[in-house]
Amino acid sequence: MRKWIKGRYLILMFVPCLLYYVLFKYLPMFGIVISFKNYNLYKGIWDSDWVGLKYYVMFFQNPDFPILLRNTFLLGFYKLLFGFPAPIILALLLNEVKNMVFKRFVQTVSYLPHFISNVVVASMVIMFLSPSGGMVNKLIESLGFEAINFMVEPKLFRSIYVASEIWQHIGWETIIYLAALTSIDPMLYEAAEIDGASRWKKLWNVTLPGIAPAIVILFILNVGKVLEIGFEKVFLLYNPATYETADILSTYVYRTGLMQGNFSYAAAIDLFTGVVSLIFIYSTNYLSRKLGETSLW
Repeated sequence: MRKWIKGRYLILMFVPCLLYYVLFKYLPMFGIVISFKNYNLYKGIWDSDWVGLKYYVMFFQNPDFPILLRNTFLLGFYKLLFGFPAPIILALLLNEVKNMVFKRFVQTVSYLPHFISNVVVASMVIMFLSPSGGMVNKLIESLGFEAINFMVEPKLFRSIYVASEIWQHIGWETIIYLAALTSIDPMLYEAAEIDGASRWKKLWNVTLPGIAPAIVILFILNVGKVLEIGFEKVFLLYNPATYETADILSTYVYRTGLMQGNFSYAAAIDLFTGVVSLIFIYSTNYLSRKLGETSLW
């Protein structure tokens, strides 16, 4: 009881977060039962007819299934491959900057895009890449080349999406690594200098091992989100011309599940995505625990 009283202010600060997860994450979980029923809005969840694995079989037999899975995985994989190291590199570069005014300026400029809504970011991307008057195409034309209609080229969609994600979130994610860098004992750098270590060797042998736990934990969490690509930005950027590479599980759920009122089918696809994400994060955590000393549990 004494511990509760002593930490009452911390508990009060934690309550809003707890309520958020209870109301919007845990309570809605009971709704997954509709993926096993022929959900009827008028009958309700419990009175709707039970159909078992009908909608899962329907999804797996859908000819679009391998395409959707491939598109979702590749988009998440490229985001992880290029987007995950980006804030680490930026944090390491900022850590080497001695001019505090310049350092804070770069930090501010880099993390401000995080607070811009996806609607605005998508509009900016479309405007900059517009074949008629877009900043990028004006530059291309000034170099003597023809303008490119980026937004209708399926092969360019993934690059555009990943680049916009890195630009939007690199600064915000850098904050975590900068905080981890402050926990490194300065005496380790002094000892390395005495031993004649160069800046590169100090980076490799002191800085990176110092932030390794943060890197591993965030990597595990990011692997778990490979299939959980944000719906909003993809929905705003894609069009029928780019379905070949841009149509992912969440946009397919919206278009064929929610727009057509087939809620059971949409729930089955979402539950499948959640199970695969759980397998990814559990497997990555297991390997991390076996190969190193850092894991989530």
